[in-house]
Amino acid sequence: MTPHRPLPARHLPGLLLMLLAWLAVLAPVQAAVDAKDLLPVDEAFVLTATAPEPGRIEIHWKIAEGYYLYRHRTAVSASGDFVGGNLRLPAGERHVDEFFGPVETYRGALVAILDGQPTGAGASAELQIRYQGCADIGICYPPQTRRVQVRLPGTSTAASRLAALQSANAGRDRLATALGGVRPALPEAQAFAVDAIADGGNRIRVRLQPVAGYYIYRDTTRFVLEDAPGLSAGRPQWSPGTAHRDEHFGEVTVYFEPAEVVLPVVRTRPHPARATLVVTFQGCQEGGICYPPMTRRVAVDLPTGEVTTAAAVGAAPLPPAPAADAGEVAPAELPAPPEAAPDASAGNAARTAAPPAAAGNGKRGLVGALLLALLGGLVLNLMPCVLPVLSLKALGLAQSGESRERARAHALWYTAGVLVAFAAVGALVVGLRAAGQAAGWGFQLQQPWFVAALAYLMFAVGLSLSGVYTLGTGVGGGLAAARNGPAGDFLTGVLACVVASPCIAPFMGPALAYAFAAPAAAGMLVFLVLGLGLALPFLLVGFVPALARRLPQPGPWMETVKQLLAYPMYLTAVWLLWILGRQRGVDAVAMVLAGAAVLALALWWFERSRWWGRRGATLAALVLVAVALAPVWGVTRLPPASVRAADSDAVPYSAAELDRLRGENRVVFVNMTADWCVTCKANERNVLARDGFRELLGRTGAVYMRGDWTNTDPAISAFLEAHNAVGVPLYVVYGPGAPPAVLPPVLTPAIVEDALLRAAAR
Repeated sequence: MTPHRPLPARHLPGLLLMLLAWLAVLAPVQAAVDAKDLLPVDEAFVLTATAPEPGRIEIHWKIAEGYYLYRHRTAVSASGDFVGGNLRLPAGERHVDEFFGPVETYRGALVAILDGQPTGAGASAELQIRYQGCADIGICYPPQTRRVQVRLPGTSTAASRLAALQSANAGRDRLATALGGVRPALPEAQAFAVDAIADGGNRIRVRLQPVAGYYIYRDTTRFVLEDAPGLSAGRPQWSPGTAHRDEHFGEVTVYFEPAEVVLPVVRTRPHPARATLVVTFQGCQEGGICYPPMTRRVAVDLPTGEVTTAAAVGAAPLPPAPAADAGEVAPAELPAPPEAAPDASAGNAARTAAPPAAAGNGKRGLVGALLLALLGGLVLNLMPCVLPVLSLKALGLAQSGESRERARAHALWYTAGVLVAFAAVGALVVGLRAAGQAAGWGFQLQQPWFVAALAYLMFAVGLSLSGVYTLGTGVGGGLAAARNGPAGDFLTGVLACVVASPCIAPFMGPALAYAFAAPAAAGMLVFLVLGLGLALPFLLVGFVPALARRLPQPGPWMETVKQLLAYPMYLTAVWLLWILGRQRGVDAVAMVLAGAAVLALALWWFERSRWWGRRGATLAALVLVAVALAPVWGVTRLPPASVRAADSDAVPYSAAELDRLRGENRVVFVNMTADWCVTCKANERNVLARDGFRELLGRTGAVYMRGDWTNTDPAISAFLEAHNAVGVPLYVVYGPGAPPAVLPPVLTPAIVEDALLRAAAR
């Protein structure tokens, strides 16, 4: 790259002259931006409406040169002797507007078509037409509303069309007569329309539009943002609605006219994104039927926005709204909106509110997250991935039983190691997520080099426990646990954190979800308290004499137990090699096994060199160790393992396929898993691989979709983050007409059956 050179001083006068010339050119332009130069709005946008046939009304705008109309600000509703359907608008010119973000605009002329049917009771329709436009000089008109009477073609023609329609729908007309003359209900796609467009990077404008004679409930409407990691929907801000007495719901607010909703976007990252807005709502026909809950999915392109919190978004002021007509409910009178979409924090199946960080609960949310982190760390002591290391620590505490001071020192240094390791993991995760990278609990196991290094570590600890080599004289052996004194205890704490990665214990999920969304300081505090929970049992043993006295007295039995504990370490190394094989194939396993054999030779040689007292022999042992570790780098050069058939009953995860299935109103069970996830494998073995689960899928007509996060996969990372998940496992059940249901991280057949039956019954 060419280095930047300072500009010579002799060039400055010329640049100043050029700048003055530009200002002289721009000054008249700036002076010309004056509202007095604008055309009157009805001259800039000349509006007419005609009905070329009874079931079709055309609305024409003649747009003056230098002016344009917004597509998303155009709406038409009909009343009188005409029942209108959805408004058909042509595609406009796409561009990014400084006020509304990505939009479509019209220049020159616009023809909108309103299809529908005349009632046959009169000869005219009354249209309410809304639109908004701007001038190229940078000034926009306020939103406009016009009421226009349109004469329909001969009523006899309309009557004959109506008679033909009634003849073709005789059965429905008889039902309509029985209901007191109510017109047959329109299909839901014709009765209700939903549109959405970005209003900058931090807001979405949504329009829910019922046709004349239909209405939408406000309080049963939900908004969820999907397919956009780091983005979620905030508290919706509604335009004024109409107070309505409903025989089923009591006093409610409804919309007979189009409802305008401003939906804030809560961001944890500023980057542009293409999101899917999922709108679930319910509506009725006046005096007729009520439709079951409906779901519409609208793609929204959001430009760059500001990182926000839900608390800030909820407090954001509303844009100016028109004065409420008589009988309307003003925005200030709105009750609390419906709850947000469910988050995927572990253990969160029964909750639909966002986790504490996203909900902006302040100190109360932080205290709750810290309590959950402490409980999660305690339960983590019982998870299978941590037990081998904890067995070594328990053995060390038993050795220190003859001295309370030594027991306290063991506990404190072990706790320090755990806290430092959790702080390092927390800093790495928070830093990566702040930089826009996907990172969750256990994400380091997606890296083959880390899996290989961890396999070496477990193997080396096992060799020490078996007596191949020692680092110090203490009982317990191993690279960390065998050392007698603070260094050994500290490294044992670090090792406990490292091997805890594949497990997510109950209570951990909501705490980690808070940590990932909260400010950096609060997130780090959650990680530290999680580590404190893991170390707490050993702190209690070290500082509570009554507990310490329950430990067995040191003796020869400890040497036997020490050697027995080598075998869980060997089995852990075998499990890690299996994961490596799934990531990089059998070649990677062979490389690491060869390296492990060289490592065993190096450690045996190192132990013998200490007896011989020869510096050259020690140096040779260190060279062998370096050679043995070469496969840690080598596995990163191998290509990923070929795609394997994971489950013959499962559909591989694809965002497009999931959208297609949901569009068909299918029930979908999504399982996000990984080979290195111990909890995932336990759930699959105990629940998802059983015949009862397959029978349940057939009974409910559900599709089983499986995503494999063993290796880094941006699509799955985006799915996890869109659901506020801290990692795998993640289980989500989708059903028609309702938000997704998130299941807890530890499954039972009853939990899965209940979720699928509920989704199928919607």
